[in-house]
Amino acid sequence: QVDASTMAAVPAQTLRVSEIRDPAALFERYSTEEIRGIERRVRGEIEQKKEELRQMVGERYRDLIEAADTIGEMRQCSESVVRSIQDMYRYCHRLKQGKSPGPAVSKLESQRQAQEKFNTMAAQIKLLLEIPERIWSAMESAQYLRATQLYLLCCHLHSLLHLEASGPHYNPVLTRFPILVRQVAAAGHFRSTILLESKSLLKGRAVSDQAIAEALVSTMLLEDSSPRQALADFLLARKASIQQLLNQPQHGAGIKAQVCSLVELLATTLYQAYAVFYTPPDGKLADLPLSCGLLFSTLETVTGTAPAGKGSKVLHQEMSSGSWFKYLPPSVNDFQPTLRTLAQPILPEQLRDTLQQWIDTCKEDIRLGISSLLVYIKSLKGLAGIRDAVWELLTSDSISQHWSAVCQRLLERPLSFWEDFLQQLFLQRLQALTQEGMEGISSSSKQLLASSLRELEGQSVPGGTSRVAQFEGDVASFLWSESPSDLLSDAAWVSVSGRSPLLKSGLSMKTHGLTPCVQSFCSSLDSKLKIKLDDLLSYLPSEKAPKASPEPVVASSFDRYIDASMVEETLREHCVTCVRNVLSSVRSELGGAQDRLHSSGGQGHGRLTAVLFMARLCQSMGELCPNLKQCILGKQCGPDNMTRESSRQGRKLGKGGGAKAVEVSPARARWAELKEELLSCSMEAYRIWSSALTKALVHNFAATLHADSAGSILETATNWDELEIQEESESGSSVTSKIRLPVQPSWYVQALLFHLCLEVNRVGGHALPKVTLQELLKNCLDQVVCEYEKLTQNKHNKDTTFPMTQNRALQLLFDLRYLTLILSSRQEEGKASRSLQDPRIQHVCDSLEGHIDPFDLDVFTPPLNGNLNRLSQRTSVLLGLLTGTEKQFSSRGANVNSQEPYNILPLASNQIRFGLLPLSMSTSRKSAKSASRGSDISRSQVAPPSAPPAEDTFRAGSLFRQLASQEEEPPAPSLFKLGWLSSMAK
Repeated sequence: QVDASTMAAVPAQTLRVSEIRDPAALFERYSTEEIRGIERRVRGEIEQKKEELRQMVGERYRDLIEAADTIGEMRQCSESVVRSIQDMYRYCHRLKQGKSPGPAVSKLESQRQAQEKFNTMAAQIKLLLEIPERIWSAMESAQYLRATQLYLLCCHLHSLLHLEASGPHYNPVLTRFPILVRQVAAAGHFRSTILLESKSLLKGRAVSDQAIAEALVSTMLLEDSSPRQALADFLLARKASIQQLLNQPQHGAGIKAQVCSLVELLATTLYQAYAVFYTPPDGKLADLPLSCGLLFSTLETVTGTAPAGKGSKVLHQEMSSGSWFKYLPPSVNDFQPTLRTLAQPILPEQLRDTLQQWIDTCKEDIRLGISSLLVYIKSLKGLAGIRDAVWELLTSDSISQHWSAVCQRLLERPLSFWEDFLQQLFLQRLQALTQEGMEGISSSSKQLLASSLRELEGQSVPGGTSRVAQFEGDVASFLWSESPSDLLSDAAWVSVSGRSPLLKSGLSMKTHGLTPCVQSFCSSLDSKLKIKLDDLLSYLPSEKAPKASPEPVVASSFDRYIDASMVEETLREHCVTCVRNVLSSVRSELGGAQDRLHSSGGQGHGRLTAVLFMARLCQSMGELCPNLKQCILGKQCGPDNMTRESSRQGRKLGKGGGAKAVEVSPARARWAELKEELLSCSMEAYRIWSSALTKALVHNFAATLHADSAGSILETATNWDELEIQEESESGSSVTSKIRLPVQPSWYVQALLFHLCLEVNRVGGHALPKVTLQELLKNCLDQVVCEYEKLTQNKHNKDTTFPMTQNRALQLLFDLRYLTLILSSRQEEGKASRSLQDPRIQHVCDSLEGHIDPFDLDVFTPPLNGNLNRLSQRTSVLLGLLTGTEKQFSSRGANVNSQEPYNILPLASNQIRFGLLPLSMSTSRKSAKSASRGSDISRSQVAPPSAPPAEDTFRAGSLFRQLASQEEEPPAPSLFKLGWLSSMAK
């Protein structure tokens, strides 16, 4: 009981139920509410203990039932043992009660039994001494199951002869035969050796299914393991074999063998798992012509659990080899190894889960191992070789014949080695190789660009610029220089239609204004891209393969070219990135050149040469690098397709026809986008050149224009023409008077136009884009008008040192209108120029006309306009690229007045470039008659080739395209056919 002091010291809330001994003491020490609280707590703990007891009984009920069943079995076993002992006791008792034999018979019987015992022991010892040699022989011939059986028989003999060191009985045989001691010690090493060799056999790739089953049975007998443990040992050995195969230090051609060996090992593992471990479900027979369940059939044969007559005894083969075998006891002659546990077959679900887990485990090892091996593959051709070798292996009959059925039995799903293990690794390596190759091309192209720019700016040659740099700065000298490469070696006998459009002669390059630097750069880039493209094409399907018969895909194999579109897209992306990197470097160089030109006031011939080189490079890269186009367009732009496409484009160009709108593929859209970027960069470079050129020329022009002294004005003045005019007086009589009008512009105007035309011709004006030439003329005209505006504003001020006279104003007006006429662009002949309607020009003309007497201006205007027209016609040849083809020619109709003695050169109305050449005109050019007129050398050097389409007015090679087109179109009658000249042009 709890004493009163303890009960009084403990509050009711903290009082433990186990401390309550006397309920009466509670009523003495606590109040009613406290007692009720204690009651509720006691009842709660009671319910909690009941619930815990209920749960414990429920959880332990199964164990109790199993314990009861075990106790029942033990009782039955004990009863059986007791009965057996009682039977033995009664049998022995009956033997004792029987008649005992006579003394003589008993002695002979004793001697006979002793001799039999001696022979039995001697035979056992002899067998025990021979077993190690037999074990080694079996192991040398890789018969590990036989060695295991002999080893277990050896252990059985040890137990019969009581040779175990830990045995309870001492055997005097060891003292009489000391060799048995060492024999027992040596036999202890056989177990580990057999286990090691058996597990080593499991790693082999060229091992038969029966050998695998026997090695696994040996392991099971020595380790007393189950079939599931044998499956785990088999898969672990194969996993170690995979790791060993992946870690072999082989490179180059050995990698293909390693990957193929790996795939073969994986396939062999699954086939052997089916042959060794798979057993058909109950009541079903194997539906494949492949053996299965070898592990269990071999185990039944060895352990004697097979049906009658099918067991295998250890000494069955040696019974007839010696007479002493008959003295062996039956337990030795009929010895068969046994397993302590029953070998249950592996369920299909367990086999499936174990194999799937093994495959998932091997995936990571294979991914790391193959990735490290593929690092040594430096070309896509090597990757394709490995892929094709794997494909050939998987399509062989040894793997593909029953692959689908075996995977369905083992994994209940198809298994593809390429898609599940290798495809992604190969794609990653392909992307890495493509990226490395394109980055190398980009880096080398940038270095070549930098070295070319240094050479063009005169930094790399100590004595000045080289001849190549001179050609780059003076394209005219390059155009009119002769070289052995101007004509192809077969130009005389190979027609245009029989020659690849990729082969271009040096003359064709000159007609396009493509200088040696540009050709060298594009050739270097194209050759590098060709190497990369040829390497990539080895990974794609061959063009020679017929498209109508795709390669068959068996169950174990794969489609080698299923990722062809992804491969082409990879090349396309990295190729576009490479070109954009080069363009980025070009834009950076252009920005630096523009800043240097701006700081130097537009001076610097080398910098302008470098800018023009970059402009021509970006303009011609798409044409001179056909492999760049093929890298981006892929298979749809093969050599044959490029030939047909070029012929179609040439035919449309010659006929002036436009292509119908067709659906554009994404690859062609990327190619068009890249060409737009190249063209944009080229236009930017041309814009820098034209801006610097205009700034430099107009600067010299403005210095002379604003010279405000009589001497400078007289130095630039030209001779005026004197005209007689008849006027009617107030009396009605005719009055003849003489007037003087300018017939040619001032010298500085002529110098401006001549130097402008000279610069345009020097850089190959016939190959300049028409937009660039128009922008050049427009910018030049705008800056000239600005200078005239400054001049007129200064003359309106009263503080000028030299006032504006009527004659000077008339000359300035003539100069301005002449410049406007030359530098303005006309889209159609006979249409008013938009520049004349420019309010700025009109404002300057009005200011200059304000210094001329109005009556004189009315008289001067008609002959002044005639002088302007005649001057424009006279200078159209000299300033051919500036005036444009629409201003170079005049009609041979009524507009030409034969009575006027002006030296006007009548030209052909159909605008043929070389009038003396007998050309074959096609009906698509409206069958215009060819008129022959002489042309001086200056015109052939300055004026650009003209062709009917407006887009090709300033294009290079107009003449030669015209000549070449006669082989594709029905020719009209001509003096002779220029087939050799058309071949020369191509």
